[in-house]
Formats: sequence, C-alpha cells, structure tokens
Amino acid sequence: MPSQKQASQQLAKVLGIKLEDPDTDNVTRGESVFSTQTADSFVEQQPTSAEWLAEITPSGEDIINYFKSLFPFLSWIRFYNLQWFLGDLVAGITIGAVVVPQGMAYAKLANLPVEFGLYSSFMGVLIYWFFATSKDITIGPVAVVSTVTGSVVAKATAELPQYADTPWVIASALALISGAIVLFIGLIRCGWIVELIPLVSLAAFMTGSAINIAAGQVPTMMGITGFSTRDSTYMVIINTLKNLGKTDLNAAMGLTALLMLYTIRFSCTWAAKKFPNHHKSFFFLGTLRAVFVILLYTMISWLVNMHRRKNPAFAILKDVPRGFQHAAVPTLSTDIIKSFVGELPATVIVLLIEHIAISKSFGRVNNYTINPSQEMVAIGVTNVLAPFLGGYPSTGSFSRTAIKSKAGVRTPFAGVITAAVVLLAIYALTAVFYYIPSASLAAVIIHAVGDLITSPNTLYKFWRISPIEVLIFFVGVFVTIFSTIENGIYATICISFAMFIFRVLKSHGRFLGRVQVHSVLGDHIIGNDNSVMGEYGTFDVPDSSLSPPTRNVFLPIDHGDGSNPEVEVASPYPGVFIYRFSEGFNYPSASHTLDYLTSHIFSHTRRTRTDTYARVGDRPWNDPGPKKGQQENTKLPTLKAVIFDFSSVNNVDVTSVQQLIDVRNQLDRYTAPDVVDFHFACINNRWTKRALVSAGFGYPTPRPDGLHSRWKSIFSVAEIGGSESAAAAAEIEANEKENNLRPSLSKTDAMDPSRDTTPGPSVASSMTQSAASKNKAPDFTRAGEARRVAVHGLNRPLFHIDLTSALQSAIANVRARDEVEAAGGPDIGVNV
Repeated sequence: MPSQKQASQQLAKVLGIKLEDPDTDNVTRGESVFSTQTADSFVEQQPTSAEWLAEITPSGEDIINYFKSLFPFLSWIRFYNLQWFLGDLVAGITIGAVVVPQGMAYAKLANLPVEFGLYSSFMGVLIYWFFATSKDITIGPVAVVSTVTGSVVAKATAELPQYADTPWVIASALALISGAIVLFIGLIRCGWIVELIPLVSLAAFMTGSAINIAAGQVPTMMGITGFSTRDSTYMVIINTLKNLGKTDLNAAMGLTALLMLYTIRFSCTWAAKKFPNHHKSFFFLGTLRAVFVILLYTMISWLVNMHRRKNPAFAILKDVPRGFQHAAVPTLSTDIIKSFVGELPATVIVLLIEHIAISKSFGRVNNYTINPSQEMVAIGVTNVLAPFLGGYPSTGSFSRTAIKSKAGVRTPFAGVITAAVVLLAIYALTAVFYYIPSASLAAVIIHAVGDLITSPNTLYKFWRISPIEVLIFFVGVFVTIFSTIENGIYATICISFAMFIFRVLKSHGRFLGRVQVHSVLGDHIIGNDNSVMGEYGTFDVPDSSLSPPTRNVFLPIDHGDGSNPEVEVASPYPGVFIYRFSEGFNYPSASHTLDYLTSHIFSHTRRTRTDTYARVGDRPWNDPGPKKGQQENTKLPTLKAVIFDFSSVNNVDVTSVQQLIDVRNQLDRYTAPDVVDFHFACINNRWTKRALVSAGFGYPTPRPDGLHSRWKSIFSVAEIGGSESAAAAAEIEANEKENNLRPSLSKTDAMDPSRDTTPGPSVASSMTQSAASKNKAPDFTRAGEARRVAVHGLNRPLFHIDLTSALQSAIANVRARDEVEAAGGPDIGVNV
C-alpha cells in the first residue's frame, strides 16, 4: 500500500500538478546573520489545510459551550439574592406601568386592536429573560416595528379581503416568519451580520421613522379624518394641513395631553438638577408621566362620556376583551406569506438593528458585553412563540430600556415582574381601558418617538467625523418621508456599502520616507547627544538594549497623514521605496493600488540600462522615450528594492497575489539586467506568508546566467499555452535582446570555482534575545547578555519584523550587489 504522501504525488502527476515545497530547500545562501551553523536556527513552517480544518472544526467542549450559551440565565440564576430581587422588583413594576399604555398605543400603529399590544408586551418580557445577555433590554411593541407591521397589514388585507376583519392573522404570520429567520441567524451564530449596517443608517432610519410616525398620529390627535394616514409622510402632512378646519374636540384631549407630557418631563428634569438629593424621586415621577396622563384623561373621558357611551363626545377605545381571547395556532398559508414577502427583509432588518444597537449601547454604559447572536435567538424565540397568544412582531424598545436601566435593574429577571403587571392589566383593567381617549394615546406616541429624532449636535459630530455620511443621513430621511420606511432603510444601507466599495476600489497606499525623531519627556529631550542608532537603523549602537535618544520612524513622503509639513522626510535610500497599503490588499483594491505604485516608481527612477534600445524603432509604442532634443534624466536613481508594509493587510487572495507577480515581472524588465528585491514587513498572518511564498516571494531566486526570468503566474490569460504562450515568447525575445547587449561571460570566469562573487551574509536581521550564536556566526552578545535567535525563519529572508529591519536588509543587499559588480563579478542579482 502506498503512503498518503506517495498517493498524493501520484495523483498530482496524473493531474499535471507541480507540487512545490519551499520549506525543504537547504538554507545555505547566507540570507541572515544566522546560518545553518547557528545553534538555534529557526525554519518557519507553512500553515496546512489540516490546521485550518482543526481550527474551524468544533471540539466536544465547543459543542457543550454552544448549548450552554443558548441559556445564559444558567450562569447567574444560582447566585440570585434578595438585593437583586428588590432592584428587579422596582424596575419591573416601573416598566410594567409604562409598557401598558405604550403597548396599546403602538397596537393602533399596527392597524390592530389595542389588546394585541398587551399580548405582545406580555410575551416579550416573559420570554426574553431566559435567553438574554442584557439586563436592560425590554422586548415588546415599538413604534417603528408597529408602523412597518401596520403597512404590511394594510397591504395584505387589501390583497386578501377575507382577512379584513381579522388583520391580526397577517400580523401573527409576519411575526412567526420573521422570528424564525432571526432565530436561525442567531442559532448559526451569525450575529456579525448586523455589523454590515452602519450607524448612519440607524440614525437616518430612526429619524425618518419618528417623523413618519408623528406625522401619521397628528390627524388622530387633532380628530381629522377623511384621508389615509398610511400614505407617504409628505402626503400625510399636506393632507393634514388641508384639513385643519375639520379639527374637533379630540384636539383638546390630544394637544393638552401632549403639552402635559412635555411639561412633566421638563419640570422633573429641572427639579432633579435643582434638588440633586431627590433626583431619584423626580426620575420616577418623570418616568411615569405617560401613566399619569393616560389615567387623568381616562378619568376626564369617563366624566364626559359615562352617560353617552353610544355617542361619545370624542374618540375612545371602547371595549377591550379581557384575557387572551385570541390565543390560537397562527394561520399560515402561501397566500398570506406572498402578501408580505416583499416587506419581509425590511421587517427583519428593523427587528435586528434597533435591538442590537440598543443592547450594545447599554452594555457599554453598564459595563457588560452582549452577544449579538444570542440576542437574535431571544428576538427569534419571542416572535415565534408570541403569535400563539396573539402577539405581533416586537423587538427591543429604546425608551423602556433607558427607563429600566435608570430604575436600577439588576438582572433580566425583572422581565418576569413586568409580565405580571401586564397580565394584571389584561385581566383586571380592561374595563378602565374603555374610556381611554384615542387622541391622548396619539399624544403618547408622538411624545415617545420625539426622542428618536437625531439632534443637530449629533449631526454636527457626524460632519466632523465623515461629511459624506451626513449626506447619506439626509438621503435616508428624505427617502423615508417621500417614500416608505423600508425604502429609506434600503437606500442608506446600499449607499453606505457602495461608498465603502468605492473607497476600497480606489484606495492606494502611501510611500514612506525616513525621519529621525527624539523622545521627549516633559520639557526636555531624553539623551545627552543627538547620535542616532545607525544611519539607517539600529545596528551601529554599542548597547542596543538601551532606548536610543534618536531613532528612525517612517512617515508618508507627501505628509498625507497630517504630519507637520515642515518635517523633511528623507528618501529611505536611492532606488529603495517603502510602500504602505492603506485599505488592505485584496482583489477589489489590488489593481488600483499597484498601478499607483508602479506609476510613482517610474516617475522617480530611470531604467538600469539607458542603451537598451539601439534604434528608435526598437522602443515599444508605450515608451517612445524623451522628446526630440531632450535626454533621459540620468540623475534619477535606478530601482533597487521595494519594501511593502503589510501592517494593514490581514490576508491576501489569488487576485491580489497575481497582481503582485505581474508587477514584479514588470519591474524586473524595467531594471534588467538587475532584479528588484521585494521585501515584506509586518506580516501578521501565517496564511498571508504562505500565499506569498507560494507565489515566489520571501526569498531570492535569480537566474544564474543573469537573464530575465519570468515569475510564473498563478493564473493569467497570457500564460495559456505553456511554453508556447505569449508570455513565454516575450521572455525569449527579451533574453535574446539582452544577450546581444551584455558582454558575454568568459568560459574561464564561468568555470573558475576560485572566483567566488557571492557576497557575505547580510547583517540586517530581526532578532530576539533568547539564544546565543556561536562558531563563525557574528558575535552579537556580550558576557552576561541573553542569547538571541532570529524572529523570522531563515527560509524567509525577505520577510521582516518591522520597517527598520526591512530597510536595513534592503540597503545591505544593494551594497553587497554593488560590491560584487565593482569587483568584476557577473552583472546579476545576488542571494542575500
């Protein structure tokens, strides 16, 4: 039986795959100050597919932890105590008093009878605590989700008139389907999906929705009828203004209620500042203002309408069923699902973004971490189970969460207390609900959504951080006002994503130069002199363990980072360029950023050979040379090396690596007969190293005859055909021209083994204090010092720990090559 390796080799041979294993090469080329004679040499190993599979495959412990994470209450319930209970009791009762009037008001937004708001409120607070990772969140009916639900219900009942008398069937089906989707996302732990929605989209969505909801409630508050409040916001505002003359007694119950709500709020806020010792009392008074206003106006309504129940003076709720009269298995059918499938994405987005944004915000405020995926499980389970008692879609409420946090909630168990209060209202207070004025409920809604409008100060901060996002914000708000909430959500998300893609596509890095800086402590410079630790780095100081008084840093040559333009940024070294990627290095940005790289290099260097083209007709069409009467600028340096700063690059892909190979071929032809050294600094991912090594980067491999050698492409149309491809033909043609131009090496020079033109090892290597070198290796340690070893593998000599060591290595290699050529050696690159 052949071994697994032998079987793999045989299969590769059959398929025509050329297996490569750079790690098996002997490291004998002097790439580092340490060689194979060093006691503690380090050869870096590539990551394998088996390692990757092991990383992503869950272990038994991972599976157990996954199931434990589905029920977070198990981690704290056994520590529950009386002090926690008292805090939860106060917060739970407070939220219960707030959610009852709010739930009934939001049910009206959803085009449903008010009792369905109570059903959703009960199920939200009762179920959430089992799955919660936030102690502050309160799940239940909210204004925006209720508005979206109302739009879905209105559209569906128009298409399916058989449900016009039972619109809750549509709402329950919507809750069940959207809840199942959110639950699935949470169970597979894809909560990171909400990170695709930027904060500016959330702000625009909340502001546009608040304006939409408030505009839709003004007619009810004023007693104006005769048009649909489900039209676009601008149409509702226009129709309201046209029909102001139809205002009736409802306006008295609505406007005065709204005025009282704001009066109580501002009075309590002022009193809390005036009397800080009683701020807690004023907080609870302000929190319960909606309850107080509803009770007051309900009493007024009872006094006015108790003898005219059949013909009330203004609109009231009338009969509210006692108990869970609509508890049943939700009705699902193809027709029902088709009626709202177009609004389903918007419903899911609304359920997620508001809840996750609120929970993250309060988690940071109260010093705990939420799990977005688990929060999705909580939302999903709530919306899947709530329809069985008549609930409609619900999610986290900003206003109630803020109240709950300020009320001193200790654990998610406060939701059970709130559920008890709501249950009491469902069974004991329905008779009182009969006289609640509809205009006063509308005032409660308008008052509640007012806080969702983004303030001018917040917009100013947006402008200071990212002016373009202010434009996106207003686009989202205007689309919401002139179209729908759903279209506003889609517009802001799509525009934000398009801006992100455009920024990535058009990104380019920056060329860095060298600056010597001093360390300053207080008002004096550290160190007694201005000596630098070496002209280009740190290897000329006797005691390198000490912090230098002067050191080298690397800044953008164009000062694009905002650094002081008076600082003179020196070129790293003639013909050596340092290039830092700014937006990663993947397929969207690879072409643009490398085009910028090559254009900059071509404009700041010259060809290595000025006599490459013997006749004018030999020049390529895209490089016709200088104008008539002008000469090429011979003062420009020739290209020697390019150093890539990969500090902002997490990973690479096939496209970006192929683009890098193409650029390497292009630059090697530009510098022929020399070759360009490609150095890489600050690579922080083993898979990135593996990708670069697979493409031929990380170690020098010039041809021994000095001719141009085309770096093999991963995939290129020009490579199709193998040795008969267009790329191979171009390589042969270039080498024929090179043979005609360069002096032929004598056979004596070629065969004389005594003429060793290979330079010594470069002294530019990253080290860490761990082990001592010995024998012929350079002595970098003194008695009593720690031993030292290389940080990067000896088989990756062109991968460096930082820019300083990369620049040192590049300069050492350039100087070594110059020494070889000055000594009469072959005009080729060297192994360093």
